[in-house]
Amino acid sequence: MASPINKKTLEHLAQLARIELDPREEERLLHDLQKILDYFGELQALDTAGVVPLTGGTLLRNVFRDDDERRNTNRGAGTDAFPESRGRLLKVPPVFE
Repeated sequence: MASPINKKTLEHLAQLARIELDPREEERLLHDLQKILDYFGELQALDTAGVVPLTGGTLLRNVFRDDDERRNTNRGAGTDAFPESRGRLLKVPPVFE
């Protein structure tokens, strides 16, 4: 099978990524990319018909709490620590000058 990655394709990808490659790097990348694609070819040849798909490394279904409305929040707590406020707004010192 002909390699889908050739020098022209690699140069196009490098241009899209805005990177410059010297000829030595091009040859090394071509070789590495071909090895990666060959490995994927090996994986595609495996018969996985009887393998149950996995979605994660645990059997837990949902580890999050229910998203319920909460009426009693601590809204407004800590406002007394601010040096200046106007109504419900708090004045914060400038970050940039």
